[in-house]
Parts: sequence; C-alpha cells; structure tokens
Amino acid sequence: MNELLTSSNPFRKRIVPYTGTIIFIGASTGGTEAIREVLTRLPAGMPPILMTQHMPEMFTGSFAQRLDSMSAISVKEAEQGEIIEPGVAYLAPGHSHLLIKKAERGGYLCELSRGEPVNRHRPSVDVLFNSAAEQVGTGAIGVLLTGMGKDGAAGLLRMMKAGAWTIGQDKASCVVYGMPREAALLGALKEVVTITEVAAHILQRLGGEFHSNSKHPRV
Repeated sequence: MNELLTSSNPFRKRIVPYTGTIIFIGASTGGTEAIREVLTRLPAGMPPILMTQHMPEMFTGSFAQRLDSMSAISVKEAEQGEIIEPGVAYLAPGHSHLLIKKAERGGYLCELSRGEPVNRHRPSVDVLFNSAAEQVGTGAIGVLLTGMGKDGAAGLLRMMKAGAWTIGQDKASCVVYGMPREAALLGALKEVVTITEVAAHILQRLGGEFHSNSKHPRV
C-alpha cells in the first residue's frame, strides 16, 4: 500500500507530502488546561502539531476527543506509521513514546515506541523533542509548558541547537514551574511567555506559512 494513503489516518490524505514547519509541545502537571489554552487559540490550517502530555493511557483518548471538540484544528491520538498532516494535532497515547520520523516517500510520519520510560515517563517529552531535533531541525518549533520535573528540558536544548525556535511557559502562569524552569536553566528557551500568549507567539513565528481552512473531513 502507498504509505501516503494509509487507512489508519481518519483525516483527508495529502497527495503531496508535507515538508513545512512542525510544532512540538510537551507538558505535564497542569498541562491539560495549558494545552487546551494553546490549541483553542490557534486557527484551522495550522502546520502539524505533535504533543506529549504525561497522562495514563486510559485518559489520552478522551483528552484528544475533548480538545478536538473545542479546537479549530483536528486533534487525535497518534497512531503508528500515520502520515503527518497540516491542520491536525497528534497526541502521544499514554502507553507509548511519540516520535517523528521521515517517511520514505517524503514528508513525516508518527512513530510509537514502548521503550523504557525516560525521566520516569512514557510517553516522554524528551523522546519527542529529541526526534524533532534529529528529523526536523530548523523546521521545528518547540514549546515546553507547565510540569513537574525536568522532562523535555534537555530535548528542547537539543532542538534549539539544531536550529529550532523554542518557547517556554512563564513561572506566573504555570501550575508547576518545573520543566520550563529546567529548560531556562539550560539556556534552551528563546522566548518565555505567559500561557495566554503562547499561541500568538507561535503564529508570529510562522508568519504567513499557515492558511485558514476548515477542519479536515472525517471519512
């Protein structure tokens, strides 16, 4: 089967592989509301978004559905091998790390791994961010939101060193100022903004790259 026409993706399929900017978001404690705050402020037609939120696997599916019902973009749990599309946000399922991987015929796909926990977490933000640094480099935007611990900090630094733009949530708007703080201490943040400003700063960075569009039709 042509990998650009995988049946596992319930959204409209692209004929031309997507090669533009990709957004990566990581969060932990307080992150469900922080991610909602970001996604609901973004218009349809956004570049693809890949997200890791520390959450048990029995909750990630319903969390993705809730975000999907509230957002202009489509939100779903990531599936193994599905081609990454603009206008869609992919959430790591609670049982697996989420990585991005270059597809053989161009564009990118989601890869799931049941490897060992990283920073005591699976899914781990560092795993996602490290794959972004390796596979996407300058075409990535990394966002680290509220959370306890240090997961994502080292990965975000690696993204920045690979040429990505990086954004961290500020202390005042975090439920727990752990993960963004660790990233700041490493010098991994190019911007620090309040949670209500994250979406605007993503859009500012994108400039005219995205286009307004309706949600991809479900089939």
